Amino acid sequence: MRTARIARNTSETKIAIEVNLDGNGTYDISTGIGFLDHMVEQFSRHSLIDVTMKVDGDLHIDQHHTTEDSAIALGQALAQAMGDKAGIGRYGNVYSPMDETLARVALDISGRPYLVWRAGFSQEKLGEWDTELIEHWFHSVAQAAGITLHIELLYGHNNHHICEAIYKGFARAMRSAVELDPRKEGAVPSTKGQLGG
Repeated sequence: MRTARIARNTSETKIAIEVNLDGNGTYDISTGIGFLDHMVEQFSRHSLIDVTMKVDGDLHIDQHHTTEDSAIALGQALAQAMGDKAGIGRYGNVYSPMDETLARVALDISGRPYLVWRAGFSQEKLGEWDTELIEHWFHSVAQAAGITLHIELLYGHNNHHICEAIYKGFARAMRSAVELDPRKEGAVPSTKGQLGG
């Protein structure tokens, strides 16, 4: 089983995360930010990666540390669960529609973290979550997991739909990228013989 458990404790947040790359999309998420919970649940369900995430953050200050640290811990767990990445598909790309919205997500589990973000929101909050933190969440996941990640909003105007289309697209792209390809016979998907660096 490709699983990982991460405990990340700082003066700002206390986080416990478990992931199973070969799961069925079972989740138990509690970050203290309702809309963030909803998006991580969407990620789990549509990637088929089981995720348990418990976060106790300094929300009396603001949502930044909880958002950033939960993404870092999730990225670390994903990277740990993939190990040397032998046999994975490595790449994923998805067009993700939701009603009037269409997003495109493409990624490479390259070991070289990078985020291209071409999306935005016309309101400051979704539920109680600050929308400016959404890009930062993806940046933090990409950095910690070693993912080259491109996210683009092609069109759409409903902010909830925009965010959900992006998270579902990320989930489905990750599902393709982390799934084991039997034709690779356990080989690392790189002519270098390793990913990263």
